[in-house]
Amino acid sequence: MLLSKHLKGYEKDIVDVVLGVAEVSKTISRGFITRQGKTDTSNVYGEQQAAMDKWADELLINELGGSGLIRYLASEEQPELLEFESESDIALSVDPLDGSSLLGVNLAMGTIVGIHRGGVLKPGEEMVGAVYIIYGPLTVLVYSLGDGVHEFALNTDGDFILQKENMTIGSEKRMGPGAARNTYLPFHEEYISKLEADGYKIRFSGSFVADVHQILHKGGVFTYPGYQGSVRGKLRLLFECAPMGYIVTQAGGAVSDGYVDLLSIVPESISERVPVYIGGKREINLIMGLPK
Repeated sequence: MLLSKHLKGYEKDIVDVVLGVAEVSKTISRGFITRQGKTDTSNVYGEQQAAMDKWADELLINELGGSGLIRYLASEEQPELLEFESESDIALSVDPLDGSSLLGVNLAMGTIVGIHRGGVLKPGEEMVGAVYIIYGPLTVLVYSLGDGVHEFALNTDGDFILQKENMTIGSEKRMGPGAARNTYLPFHEEYISKLEADGYKIRFSGSFVADVHQILHKGGVFTYPGYQGSVRGKLRLLFECAPMGYIVTQAGGAVSDGYVDLLSIVPESISERVPVYIGGKREINLIMGLPK
């Protein structure tokens, strides 16, 4: 089944946005071969931008912002919320190319998009939906609009074709533990030790979207915790954690900052960082129950 057919029955403006994201992702997937280097610019976090980062960001802004389909766009690569001339109330939070540090070694990376109405500074539980695209051996699109999680793969004709419908998170014992172990906070150290004692295998590539995609399929937990020197962790609430958490929750999993449901957190700014634990309910309940 084609993505466009699968989306029938949802609100037209939301469908058009998802299809717009899908079209841009096709262009991004073709752009890797000619954009392997670094630029002389940095993003709002002071990180040197890869050429693909900057190009993917500009492409998403120009194509989606210029489409008339959205009113606002917040990008991980931009310091401020962007506003466009549109009658729409749709707002997007976008990580144009998550995992771009892996460009030089040809590992999977992706695009993450959160879909909101009225603005982006709202808790994840109020999102309309979320989409992510994995650029790997296959280009894969996963979406949820609040009614299950569905996976599509790009075929040789340039169409996204349904692969899995109503996905549910796996039950295998896998963990993707971010941050250096010698910087772990005590409760997180205890958490990882409990998982290790229970036989969890480490699966961690350094691409958040790809690692969570594996957890969605196989089971377990990905975590990038708060740590010594940064109790708020590394990953961004709006651009990474909330959209991916929305999808994993729709698949029967859960997401937390270690204390509360991450989807209940109201962002204070578009650049807010947050610790993240994302995966199966068993694994998330374990971290939530540990004394801090």
